[in-house]
Amino acid sequence: MDVHVADHPLIAHKLTYLRDKRTDSPTFRRLAEELMTLLAYEATREVRVEPFQIETPVTATTGIKLSNPKPLVVPILRAGLGMLEGMVRLLPSAEVGFLGMQRNEVTLEAVTYANRLPDDLTGRQVFVLDPMLATGGSMSDAIHFLIDRGADDITAVCLLAAPEGIAHLEESLASTNVPVRVVTGAVDERLNEKGYIVPGLGDAGDRLYGTVD
Repeated sequence: MDVHVADHPLIAHKLTYLRDKRTDSPTFRRLAEELMTLLAYEATREVRVEPFQIETPVTATTGIKLSNPKPLVVPILRAGLGMLEGMVRLLPSAEVGFLGMQRNEVTLEAVTYANRLPDDLTGRQVFVLDPMLATGGSMSDAIHFLIDRGADDITAVCLLAAPEGIAHLEESLASTNVPVRVVTGAVDERLNEKGYIVPGLGDAGDRLYGTVD
C-alpha cells in the first residue's frame, strides 16, 4: 500500500481553517470541497488514459482521454458526500456510486448499511472518498467490499489520516494483490480514547452538515 501526503502550502492553509473550531458549516463545506479538488489532482496522477486522435486548428495530433471503463468515484456516506463535488469537478465524466458505512461508537467498528454500486466492478479504477482515516475500519471494509466486486485499482482520498488508521489498513490489505493508494492532506499525531484524530478537526460529518452543538 502506498501512502502519499500531499505537501502543498494551499492544502496546509485550507486544512488550518478546517481544523479551527470557529469555522462555521458553510465555510467548512466550501473549504472541504476546495481541498478535495487539490487532493483529487494528486490522486488522479495515475488515472488510466488512452490515445485520442484530434485535429487542432493547425494540424492533426494525438492527445489522450480517460480510458473505458470510466473511473468510479465512491463517497462513503455521509461525510464523504462533502468531498464529492470537489472530485467530480476534476473528473466530470467519472461515474459515481455510494457506500453507506457508519462507526459503532462503542466498538469503533464499521457497519455497512447501504450501497449503490454496480454488481460487477471488474477492471474498474475506483476512488473512495472519506474525510477521516481514523481507526481505518470503515475504509478497510469499503476497500474489501470493492475488491470483492472486482475493482483492480483503488485510491482512498482523505482530508486527514491517523497513523493507527494507516497501520490498520496496511495490515488488513496485506493479503491482497490489488494496488491500493492513500492520498491525504496530512497524517496527524494519533487517535484519542474516543477514536478521534488528534489534533484533527472534530467530527467531519457534524461540521459539514451543521449538527454539532
